[in-house]
Amino acid sequence: MTPQPLAVAPHPPATASAFTQRFSSTPRGARLARRLALHQLDAWGVPHGSPASDTAALLVGELAANAVTHGRVPGRDFELAVRLLGRTLRIEVSDTRGECRPPAHGVPHPALLAEDGRGMLLVDALADRWDVLDRVPIGKTVVAELDLTQ
Repeated sequence: MTPQPLAVAPHPPATASAFTQRFSSTPRGARLARRLALHQLDAWGVPHGSPASDTAALLVGELAANAVTHGRVPGRDFELAVRLLGRTLRIEVSDTRGECRPPAHGVPHPALLAEDGRGMLLVDALADRWDVLDRVPIGKTVVAELDLTQ
């Protein structure tokens, strides 16, 4: 499955809820990002343990882990933004390594016994849409969107 292009609105709708935070580029920072995102979703009415919350946890966890593992620049943080836009949850994880990007046209399957390389397969399978965007002035932002249904 190839990433679907995301519509970029110049300004989010007035009814949007947003959470943005920077975290240290460490495994602890990635865990904290996931935990705080789930806490915020619960406050927005997406309860802990619900299918949407569990899927969001996997998406945030994987994108944050990738930012820490592949996007880390010593002394620079990564940023998580979670936005609830109507019935769409938009997760954005930004780091300062623009040259280390997930593949834009389909995610390759890792070797059978490989110890890594499955993260973006999860994102590709779980997100309704995802893409990699340039971050100004430096870096990249990986965006995943999840359509919420109830």
